Amino acid sequence: MKLRHRLMTCIVVLGIAIFLMIWRLPSTSVPPVTEEKPVLSVEIISPQQNIVPQTIMANGNIMAWQEASIGTEANGLRLIDVKVNIGDTVKRGQLLSSFATDTIQAELVQSRATVSEATVALADAAANAQRAKLLKDTGAVSAQEIQQLINTERAAQARLDSALALEKIYQLKLKQTHILAPDDGVISARIATVGAVMPAGEELFRLIRHGRLEWRAEVAEADLIQLKVGQTATLTLSHGETIQGKLRRIAPVVDVQTRNALVYVDLVANPYVKMGMFAKGTFTIAQKNALTLPQSAVFIQDGFHFVLTVNASSRVQQIPVKIGQSFANQIEIIEGLTPLSQVIATGGGFLREGDLVRVLDSSTAHREVNHEF
Repeated sequence: MKLRHRLMTCIVVLGIAIFLMIWRLPSTSVPPVTEEKPVLSVEIISPQQNIVPQTIMANGNIMAWQEASIGTEANGLRLIDVKVNIGDTVKRGQLLSSFATDTIQAELVQSRATVSEATVALADAAANAQRAKLLKDTGAVSAQEIQQLINTERAAQARLDSALALEKIYQLKLKQTHILAPDDGVISARIATVGAVMPAGEELFRLIRHGRLEWRAEVAEADLIQLKVGQTATLTLSHGETIQGKLRRIAPVVDVQTRNALVYVDLVANPYVKMGMFAKGTFTIAQKNALTLPQSAVFIQDGFHFVLTVNASSRVQQIPVKIGQSFANQIEIIEGLTPLSQVIATGGGFLREGDLVRVLDSSTAHREVNHEF
């Protein structure tokens, strides 16, 4: 009995020791598997059939339709007043500047005195000639003397005509001391400076006639055959402003160096459009039906265009596409998709091939996508 009791005690002690050893060993349990979270919530859209305009691209400068040069005909006079500046709108006949008139006024007074003197001389010569003619038949005056008196009258008439012409010249010079606008328009340049003594022919101002501007665009010779007078042009300025115009004229000459020709487009008046601006533009030549997507759905990688789709496992797949023209935030899809294709509407720059995404339903798409961005 004692032997059995000792054996049982040893077994119990050994069991406790083994238990304590196992309890102190480090845990080797497998950690729980965590569920992968979607990278982004996305909205799915399909390509839509739209009317796509067929266009021709062009670049060029905005210039004045006609720019008038306003100069002076007066010579050696001092400019005493300038009434307009660059950007001012003027009317035909409006006074722009004035020259000093002192010299011209004095010369005009002198010419008028000469006219008076010539008038008196003519009257005296005419009276003498008339008396001689009356005495012709009496023999009191020889025929030679009569002819001399008649010639004297003619010379006096010529001197009077010359004096009158000189007076008219000075009157014209006096008128030329006032520089008037030759047409309605906008002052585009001012060279006139108060106090300057200007020679005849010197330019004082430049005027954009009627404030009318045009786009002088360069078009490749291969595209000229598709352009017609009256077609609509849409211009995009450097600051993003868009304006409309009508094709007025196509130049008859193609530049032998660039192989481009100039076309002239009349522009609708716009306060943001200035002479000298550079603009890119398109001419609408036709329209066609085509598949389109929002430009946000198409991205560029390594020089190629792609869209993103979602497979049955909610994983992103990348599909190459061939694009056409862009218009109104839409882009034409030529190859790679069908009307039944499902593509991610936006967020391509944040996703990669194989990323897990959550597809939003149409009722919450806009709200949740905007929240995540």
